[in-house]
Amino acid sequence: MKRHEKHTTVDRYSGGARINHWITAGSLILLALSGFALFHPSLYFLTALFGGGQWTRIIHPFIGVVLLIGFTGLFLRFVWYNFPNIDDVRWLWRIRDVINGDEERLPEVGRYNAGQKFVFWAMTFLIIILVLSGIGLWDVYFSSYITIDQKRLAAVVHAVAAVAIVLVWILHAYSAIWVRGTVRAMTRGSVTGAWAWRHHRKWLRQEVKTGRRVHGEERPPSAGEQRAPAE
Repeated sequence: MKRHEKHTTVDRYSGGARINHWITAGSLILLALSGFALFHPSLYFLTALFGGGQWTRIIHPFIGVVLLIGFTGLFLRFVWYNFPNIDDVRWLWRIRDVINGDEERLPEVGRYNAGQKFVFWAMTFLIIILVLSGIGLWDVYFSSYITIDQKRLAAVVHAVAAVAIVLVWILHAYSAIWVRGTVRAMTRGSVTGAWAWRHHRKWLRQEVKTGRRVHGEERPPSAGEQRAPAE
């Protein structure tokens, strides 16, 4: 392909979506730090980040409220793109090619692939579990409605869900770094045409049809061209 095709960019996330994402990500990190500080005495030193143990205990659930509001915004923005379809089954069937980076052997992917959809739905369900179990531990407002046995169960469920969501977050962050050019989408709002062609070809074709979010002198290669442009 011609050299100047590298300068083609595709809008992927609006400014509002990016702000929404980083508020959610920031609150999740703060919740992890404050939660682990309360989880075990060996991690109590983390309470210094929040002004001490008492303040950590007070602030932690309110950060959870921010997370719930932030993720609700992301959910409403992107849920329609994350419903599973037959392409996801085909993508998972060739997961070895995904790991090996041989994406020419994969089915064309829409806005999100099966791995990204897994992260979306895992985050959704885990945040719901964290919120519900967290209510059972928020004594200031809910102690009179929760029995001791329910509180003990809530503590176990909350801890397990917290560990699970941290693991999902690590997977999400690692994947964004591993797939070069992905972080740009959430920092600058756009991706290169080469990135879109290689990783989300079906989505790129849809964007090209509208022509509103693709910028540059050249269009992506036709279906008959097998080699993706260099990134």
